[in-house]
Amino acid sequence: MFFHHLITGTNLARTAAMALTVSVGLVAPANAGPQPLFPFLPLQPLPQMQAAPSLDEPASTTQMPARLKRQVVNYVTHEAPGTIVIDTPNTYLYLVTGNGQAIRYGIGVGREGFTWSGIQTISKKAEWPNWTPPAEMIARQPYLPRFMAGGPGNPLGARAMYLGGTVYRIHGTNAPETIGTHVSSGCIRLTNADVTDLYSRVAVGAKVVVLPNERRADLGRGVLR
Repeated sequence: MFFHHLITGTNLARTAAMALTVSVGLVAPANAGPQPLFPFLPLQPLPQMQAAPSLDEPASTTQMPARLKRQVVNYVTHEAPGTIVIDTPNTYLYLVTGNGQAIRYGIGVGREGFTWSGIQTISKKAEWPNWTPPAEMIARQPYLPRFMAGGPGNPLGARAMYLGGTVYRIHGTNAPETIGTHVSSGCIRLTNADVTDLYSRVAVGAKVVVLPNERRADLGRGVLR
């Protein structure tokens, strides 16, 4: 009697399992491999993951005139390769590469009364630099913060190259629409993408020649590369 109930119970379990399998249409061929645990749930593709934006990428899609875009140009100069020449009136920065060529970048320069000229060297480089406005600037604009930590909202942008012992810097900007204008208090600004490129090409100690606002130094035509 015990075995009869055991066999009967087993048969009932098998019958119920077969009925469930048939009811959901899951009768697998005899030669089928292992079946998934829940085959009746269709597999959905995973959503495509978006890469987090890099802080080193420009945050703006502002379109600049073609003349202000980074490009290789013919450039006649006696300056050695690695020298930076700031063409103030034309709002260009040239990085001399030799063989009569240079990389030209569009820049923003000092507004009226704040341009300057001379020869300096890059004394320091910094990524996403902090900003401490100099006392002269705070005297003119007392509403400015006394200190601002580096980051995308910082007016110095992604990179800064400090010029000698002066208060001036070559730096990025969080306002790329100002490239090609006379707008700063004497610093030289580039887009974050361009200043990051320039930063990677020059070393501490590099010579920087800043031409006066009255002198033109665009000696070559741009050649897109």
